[in-house]
Amino acid sequence: MKNIINIQNVIKTFKDFKAINDLSLEVKEGEIYGLLGSNGAGKSTTINILLGFLKPDSGEAFINDINTTLNYNEARKYIGYISENVNLYPYLTGIENLDYFCKLTGKEYDDKKLEKFLSRCGLDISAHRKRTESYSKGMRQKVGIAIALAKDAKVYLLDEPASGLDPLASNELSKLLKELSSDGSAILMASHDIFRVRETCNRIGIIKTGQLLKEMNTSEVSTNQLERIYIDYMQR
Repeated sequence: MKNIINIQNVIKTFKDFKAINDLSLEVKEGEIYGLLGSNGAGKSTTINILLGFLKPDSGEAFINDINTTLNYNEARKYIGYISENVNLYPYLTGIENLDYFCKLTGKEYDDKKLEKFLSRCGLDISAHRKRTESYSKGMRQKVGIAIALAKDAKVYLLDEPASGLDPLASNELSKLLKELSSDGSAILMASHDIFRVRETCNRIGIIKTGQLLKEMNTSEVSTNQLERIYIDYMQR
């Protein structure tokens, strides 16, 4: 299968702090890759380089063979991005926010289709036409997931996507991501949630101080084994 996400020997520093240290990883079509690490490990910096928001000091990053530094506008056409804190217009309803962000990407859907996206992402139908200023963080997160889903992306980049979601909603998110991967999407999920990464991903990479310390197939480890491996690397 083709590598859709490709990071090659990337280094990124901020003044004297090396956020990414010679990082290389690949995610194939139909694969969910979990980038597991603590806060400050380099997960968000990695995603921002893939989005073209940050330029690496050296090395290269590609989305669908497009260099994200040289041609980030083209690369972003293939990306659905879900951040930890989804920013919505509080005076618009959930369905109005979704409609607005879809139109920004050139997608137009009728209300029935928009509601289907929101429901598929776990937002109760009673909330679809309420202003998002009344939403909980988890509800806003579900709208953010729907925005990415409606883009019909080839690549999904997720930065702590389960933040604010209750266990049921987190499980629904895992199920949705697996459906997207089965349709051929490449998914990179950055998280410090060991259980959610283990339950969702096909492959896992442990990152610390910007370095990829270990990669493994999910089928090779139980959640308890992954926790022990993760703690061991964090304590070194």
